[in-house]
Order: sequence, then C-alpha cells, then structure tokens
Amino acid sequence: MTARARILDTARRLAIDTGSVPSMDVIASAAGVSKGGFTHHFGTRAALLAGLAEQAIESMDQALDAAVATGGVVRTWLEVSMSREEADLYRALLMSLNEGGADTSELLRRSAEASTRWERLLAEELGDPVAGSVVRLLGDGLVMNTLTGDALPSLEAVLGWLDAKQHTR
Repeated sequence: MTARARILDTARRLAIDTGSVPSMDVIASAAGVSKGGFTHHFGTRAALLAGLAEQAIESMDQALDAAVATGGVVRTWLEVSMSREEADLYRALLMSLNEGGADTSELLRRSAEASTRWERLLAEELGDPVAGSVVRLLGDGLVMNTLTGDALPSLEAVLGWLDAKQHTR
C-alpha cells in the first residue's frame, strides 16, 4: 500500500471513529508517516478532504461497476445507502468541509458527475430513467435517515417494495 493510500485509509477510519476528520498531525502519526511525508501527498486540509471524498466516490463506482455483472446495482446502492459506516464518513466530511470554509465547488461538481453515473446504472438495471432517479433519491434519503438515527426498513423490505412497484406498471 502506498503512503498516500495509507494516509487516506487512516483518515477514513479515524473520521468514522471520531465523527470528524482529525488534524493532519494526528492522521500522519496514526498512518506512520512524517509530517513532511503527509504534506507531500496532501499539502492542505482541503486537499485531504478532497482526497477522502474522491476515495468514497471511487469506492462507490467500483461497487456499482462490479454489481452490473450480477444485476445487483439497486441492491448495492441501497446497501451502501443504509451503511452506518458510510453515513459516519459522510457526516465527518460534511462537518470538516464546513469548518474550513474551503471552496467546495470542484468537489460538488465531481459529486454531481458521480450521481449522474450512478443514476444511469440504476436506470439501466431498472429499465426506466424515472425509476433510476427515484431509487437514487431513495438511497439519498436512506443516508439521511442513517445520519439522523431514524429507523430504517430492512433492505429486503425496500427491495420487495421496489419489485412490487416495478410489476404494477
């Protein structure tokens, strides 16, 4: 594993565990890299946050691309949307992005591009672009409920409901 990957993995784990992205010093120490080694890969906190967000996007891309082969895009999307770990990471990133007053326009652009890719994959599996949008938005709502601690239906109940809706058209 490269030093950059170790830094990102450590920052991700610490963010999930603590609820916010810790200082660069804390991450460098926990990742076993020097401050200079850390800043070689991430010169600013904003660069680190962008790296974490990009890692999360890439992880979702990989999961959905793998799910295409099995016809499991919807299931994978909803599983990740209901994941406590993913919700904790998103919370930490949101908290940290708000702290620094960083320009988030590039990150928002990349996130929008990713959402468009993911929604296209959902629509292809469901055979309907509107259904793809609805399932993407359903996943977004599940993430929000996970963040707030609201009760969630089971994954199987959601999939059953979606299947019933697909057959009633």
